Amino acid sequence: MHQSKIITIFTIITWNHAFCFAKFDEVFSWTELDWNIPENIKQSDQYIPRNGLPVGIERWNDKLFVSVPRWRNGVPATLNYIDLNLNPTGFGVPLVPYPSLANNIAGDCDNGLSTVYRIKADRCNRLWVLDVGTTGIGDTTQQLCPYALNIFDLNTNRRIRRYIFRHEDTNLNTFIANILVDVGDTCEDSYAYFSDELGYGLIVYSFEENTSWRFEHGFFFPDPLRGDFNIGGLNFQWFDEGIFGMSLGPKLTDGTRSVFFSPLASFREFYVSNSILKNSSKPNNSYHDFYYLEERAENGHTTSRVIDETQGVQLFNLIDLNAIGCWDTKKSYSPFNHGIVDQNNETMIFPADIKVDVDQNVWIISDRMPNFLISTLDYNDINFRIFTAKLEDLIKGTICDPNISLQINKCGSDSDDYSPYLGDTLSYFTYPFYGQTVVEPNQQAQLFNPDPPQRFQGHENHNENSWVPSNDDSTMNYFIPDEYYDQFS
Repeated sequence: MHQSKIITIFTIITWNHAFCFAKFDEVFSWTELDWNIPENIKQSDQYIPRNGLPVGIERWNDKLFVSVPRWRNGVPATLNYIDLNLNPTGFGVPLVPYPSLANNIAGDCDNGLSTVYRIKADRCNRLWVLDVGTTGIGDTTQQLCPYALNIFDLNTNRRIRRYIFRHEDTNLNTFIANILVDVGDTCEDSYAYFSDELGYGLIVYSFEENTSWRFEHGFFFPDPLRGDFNIGGLNFQWFDEGIFGMSLGPKLTDGTRSVFFSPLASFREFYVSNSILKNSSKPNNSYHDFYYLEERAENGHTTSRVIDETQGVQLFNLIDLNAIGCWDTKKSYSPFNHGIVDQNNETMIFPADIKVDVDQNVWIISDRMPNFLISTLDYNDINFRIFTAKLEDLIKGTICDPNISLQINKCGSDSDDYSPYLGDTLSYFTYPFYGQTVVEPNQQAQLFNPDPPQRFQGHENHNENSWVPSNDDSTMNYFIPDEYYDQFS
């Protein structure tokens, strides 16, 4: 009997590019935005379309919502939609103010919307919209109205609730651009989570109790080593950008879910149980209830992410790489289990937002935001694009496919981005969620483990036919059984 062979794979932690061609279809594009509003307004100084930058999207039935913050003058409506029945695709399609132009007046605190960033439609046919109450950005910011959550009934297009954040929910540095909605067994049992990017907090709102509370934690702060960005030909520093993107994990056996998040100036992922966030008594007693995972690979900045409940796959934007990344939540959180489903250095510059609708269509919007804020846009070129694709098509054959364990790049073994492949006979056997992953024959992939993370140091059933990553960051030593050795010869 031949002895099993040992091979050493020298690794550079990078992204698994698991695609041979573009998977997203471009459905809408603009050189500059346009609005479906009365002509007399278009002829006034209230209308400067080049001052609009789309940042958020959401699809519900025949409406594709698009948010445009009022960072500069001349934006007639901050919350808008495209009628997909009238315009399934198109170039320069005008945006329709939602719910009306009259409800998009900056500074009309009771009835209007001043600036909206990201939005979320839930399964109860409600649209959750945070109006941050500002115009301008940075030194030009004016706080016209308080932070207020607006919830609309999408069947009637009427606002059914407006909730003003408590004074204790925000601070002088507060900047909130993301919202995550968590609906329980009933529509009343709903919560919203808001990430305070510059005030370094997480605000929780209970729909049933109609009140809110704020968490603070060291994990919400930026990483001082990850504040350098290179996007769209520009080098700049967003070193003070804290907690930003959030996603809600699949329901676990105990009925809870994990809320994943990451500061913008960071490559690291963190998580906390939604049972902690829903508990209004926990903000001052929750330090050890938050957990950290591994860092993503180099250029792992991300602002937006979503987890599809059916597949259990997280999709996230990679703004430095002009790409969409993925992770199958049934596998350990490791760069070796992260992939890229699509990337384009021309059409996907700064993919600002990503959503999955009820039909498992993935939607993304790219907007060249750094160029808009720091440099200039070329208005002879297409600057803003919306793409869509079926989730199943995006992840098929990638490391994020729930049916795949380890793989060589789908496009062939000649790729520079190489990861070991075992075939269909092996799958991940994951020891407590954070840490080393052992791959053993004939083991089924485990569901996400919500227990506190531990570093795996060994296993009593380990034998020489197990594949065990070494602790060396630069190499991976694998014990290869004879029957699989030929795949690496």
